[in-house]
Amino acid sequence: MISAQEAKNKLVEGNKRYLEAKAGLGDVSKALRLKTAEHGQHPYAIIITCSDSRVIPESIFSAGIGELFVIRVAGNVLDNHQLGSIEYAAEHLGTKLIVMMGHTRCGAVGSVIAGHSGGFIDYILKDISLAIGDEKDDFKASCLNVQHGVQRIRHELAIHPIEDEKGLEVIGAIYHIEDGRVEFLPE
Repeated sequence: MISAQEAKNKLVEGNKRYLEAKAGLGDVSKALRLKTAEHGQHPYAIIITCSDSRVIPESIFSAGIGELFVIRVAGNVLDNHQLGSIEYAAEHLGTKLIVMMGHTRCGAVGSVIAGHSGGFIDYILKDISLAIGDEKDDFKASCLNVQHGVQRIRHELAIHPIEDEKGLEVIGAIYHIEDGRVEFLPE
């Protein structure tokens, strides 16, 4: 397994390749499918992100089969299912980097700002509302939502931001759907 810093560097480099690409760059070959079927998966990063169809982590980071452990849910909110998935990838697969990645122009964040509600989506909107408070700026609200998720992962899974004894690191990021850039947020 690689360190959290090495994993972040791979994500940064993969995003740079994605910004210049005209087609997918990740390895999805038959040989890799067979290798991961026989030897299992060894993802270098856990990505928790929105279900938005414009946000495709494997493409955004030029990753192929077995490289990313992706968890997607509208508004990139967390419940016990997502936390359990993170815990699985960190403990059983040895993945060191956890990235909570929101994005610009998020419909779920926009729904909270606009005051929409109703149905099962209210579970998502309530979580986002707790994260963003009264913020009305879409970008700032998305950043607050990501930061809330980072803090929740750290707290719920007892991951310390300075130096976790297992080498785990949790960071936040925003994907800019307008130009494909990933901006890693400061601590």
